[in-house]
Amino acid sequence: MTIKILIADDHAVLRSGLRLLLNAQPDINVVAEADDGSEALVLAGQLNPDLIVLDLSMAGLGGLEALPLLRRTSPNSRILILTMHDDESYLRQALREGAHGYVLKKAADSELLSAIRAVMRGEIYVHPSLTRVLLEDILPPTMDETTNPWDALSDREREVLLQVARGFTSAQIADQMNLSPKTVETYRSRGMEKLGLRSRAALVQFVLAHHLFSDHP
Repeated sequence: MTIKILIADDHAVLRSGLRLLLNAQPDINVVAEADDGSEALVLAGQLNPDLIVLDLSMAGLGGLEALPLLRRTSPNSRILILTMHDDESYLRQALREGAHGYVLKKAADSELLSAIRAVMRGEIYVHPSLTRVLLEDILPPTMDETTNPWDALSDREREVLLQVARGFTSAQIADQMNLSPKTVETYRSRGMEKLGLRSRAALVQFVLAHHLFSDHP
């Protein structure tokens, strides 16, 4: 199925570039563009897009103000924030208001498509540099360190799983570690199996509960 997208950003050149990038994908179609939050509200109500790519800072009605209104106007639309703001306060507020993802404009070329597909799968996507902020907010109770199966993993498996927990994709991890994406996936699946985990969310909880981020900066 084609993903129908509404872009809301007050920079015409950026909107044009995003439209070209997204429409080049066989499963994505940009159905409309808005240059502020007010226009986004009207278009969202008319078109009911699958996803709204929303800038936070726009002339007139800004993204943060428009976000809760969009959630009511087009409740079936997912909302992905695309912004220059890497401040954790913006991230927290956007998520509180119902955003499904948060991507920085400086990484839009390499990250936006992955974010869109993750959000459309029902996941919450956060730029890797801000992932830890989000994870700290959901820190679970400390687990018994004596039952930690982490020691059964190889060094490579540990390194890959820590990067996965931080929010990096297999392609990004492969680039960092000079491995192929297929090899990274092998380490990931093998490590997850050893830990008895079935999802990234479960991995994140495990890593935080065992304080592994502090042990491996």
